[in-house]
Amino acid sequence: MNLLWLQSGGCGGCTLSLFNAENPDLVTALEAAHIDLLWHPSLSQASGREVIEILERVRAGNIRLDILCLEGAVINGPQNSGRFHILAGTGRPMRDWIADLAPLAEYVVAVGSCAAYGGITAGGGNPSEATGLAFGGAEAGGLLGADFRAKSGLPVVNIAGCPTHPNWVTETLMQIALGHFAGTDMDQFNRPRSYADHLVHHGCPRNEFYEYKASAEQPSDLGCMMENMGCKGTQAHGDCNTRLWNGDGSCLRGGYACINCTAPGFEEPGHPFAATPKFAGIPIGLPTDMPKAWFVALASLAKAATPDRLRQNAVHDHVVAPPTESRRGKPQ
Repeated sequence: MNLLWLQSGGCGGCTLSLFNAENPDLVTALEAAHIDLLWHPSLSQASGREVIEILERVRAGNIRLDILCLEGAVINGPQNSGRFHILAGTGRPMRDWIADLAPLAEYVVAVGSCAAYGGITAGGGNPSEATGLAFGGAEAGGLLGADFRAKSGLPVVNIAGCPTHPNWVTETLMQIALGHFAGTDMDQFNRPRSYADHLVHHGCPRNEFYEYKASAEQPSDLGCMMENMGCKGTQAHGDCNTRLWNGDGSCLRGGYACINCTAPGFEEPGHPFAATPKFAGIPIGLPTDMPKAWFVALASLAKAATPDRLRQNAVHDHVVAPPTESRRGKPQ
């Protein structure tokens, strides 16, 4: 299959993340799936006029386009002219090239939350008039419109994340290339369910602290970061703590709260990322599938039953109270 990768309004972080793909690595994944990379701005040697010729041949139908990947938001500014982002050497806005090429592709893939929803590029009042391919924030639409379908019949596949986990990308591309990706493999925001059916909370190394509501009070603490530090792991769709980054990492394992970067609008939560908004002392951002009254009742019971070991360790940057053995030889 022929894959064309374009970049628009973004930082290139999803490509940098993709270079760290493991089991398999990026090159092995593409070879195994029989994917031929027509062009990628960081991986390909072609530049200048050579790239323009590739795009023109694809647009003319002389080169088959199986997968079109876009990284970065579509830039419509200023005043819906698209001229904030002109493809060098063509005099045409990148958004116009994307609009021309997308209907020719069997599959269209938005790589990262910027390409999916607008993301960080659309934040701060959105001065660049950025949007996603088929979503503008949580609303269907974007550049291509809510009714857009690629030649395969599928809408834009949104591999959302900021950045995306490298293996979310390679896995999805391999599924597409093998003919094993269908509409039922996407959730309500067109994210691949292979990772979006999970929560970041799953596999979190702080889950014991969460169960007893033993909470961290500052960034270096070991405790649960939901109550005070802004963590949205119980709401965020992603398998970050079970499919680790670079073999052994995740935001939470690195000591930083989950900011729900796979969701539309994550870039402007209305409060500091590392702070939990509360109403009457109760965190506003509760687990998505738990009634508030139940959570409050269970949290009160859990706090009352918190082992002293967890209570101490939660507010320290290292274990100060290790598990001990009972007189019967059972861990306490």
